[in-house]
Amino acid sequence: MRRSFSEEMACCRCCPRECGVNRLRGETGFCRTGSGIPVAHIGLHFGEEPPISGSRGSGTIFFAGCNLRCVFCQNHQISQEFQRGSVRTLSPRELADEMQRLEKAGAHNINLVSPSHLIFPLADAISIARNRGLTLPIVYNSNGYDSVAALREIRGLINIFLPDLKYLDEDAARGLSAAGDYARIVPGVLGEMFAQVGPLVLDEAGSARRGLLVRHLVLPGHLENSRSCLRFLAGFSRDLPVSIMSQYSPQFRAGDYPRINRTLSEEEYESIIDCALELGLENAFVQECGSQQEYLPDFSRTDPFQA
Repeated sequence: MRRSFSEEMACCRCCPRECGVNRLRGETGFCRTGSGIPVAHIGLHFGEEPPISGSRGSGTIFFAGCNLRCVFCQNHQISQEFQRGSVRTLSPRELADEMQRLEKAGAHNINLVSPSHLIFPLADAISIARNRGLTLPIVYNSNGYDSVAALREIRGLINIFLPDLKYLDEDAARGLSAAGDYARIVPGVLGEMFAQVGPLVLDEAGSARRGLLVRHLVLPGHLENSRSCLRFLAGFSRDLPVSIMSQYSPQFRAGDYPRINRTLSEEEYESIIDCALELGLENAFVQECGSQQEYLPDFSRTDPFQA
């Protein structure tokens, strides 16, 4: 009988990379994290989609490390450049404590940001918190590069899935995020997530309680990739809530890639919004084009999102 989900990390299959390292013994794979849970920031956050942030904020827990290598990552300070001494490493029980603190602070939900490479210890933390009486919805806020098998292992623990659909262009995924199989993996991931939680359900105040909401970041010079993603989502379900984001700005190593070394133009973004409407994706969240700086965190500060 399995004593904990974390036992799965003895031969790690947390994500599609299936590194197979024994993280319980301190070995690290692509994500550079061991058996502990590296936490970069915990707090109430108001910058998510309205059903997630609500009026009191989303209880965000930002994890360090990542199973992608996005050259433009706005969270590169914690996803790729973090040092072990610069983040807190928590046990599942300690993370459950933090979830309960966020509930007491008035959070609408517990928002696990970049959870894919930590899915099994997070499952243990959720189980502990639930056994202690945690009632908030759990949000799985991922880059979409998830293991379908791992998601099935934790079935029933997640209430809201908030994945990215970054690419359906294999060359872009390989060149910009070091994940040439992303386009092959992500449709099955979205299908599994929807099978577990169904369509987005809101309470009387408009806060999400359960369901799937998909995000897509529009990249400059990659509009056909965006159109492909929207066509896929329209075929998946025209009622699916989709967050079409214009917040891209050239961060981290984007300067080495001329095609994305600029912000998104208003014309580019509007053409993608028009595409969504033509496809019947009317249940969409949009952003103001030109507001990129509003979404850039600085994880060297106590409050990374302080204006």
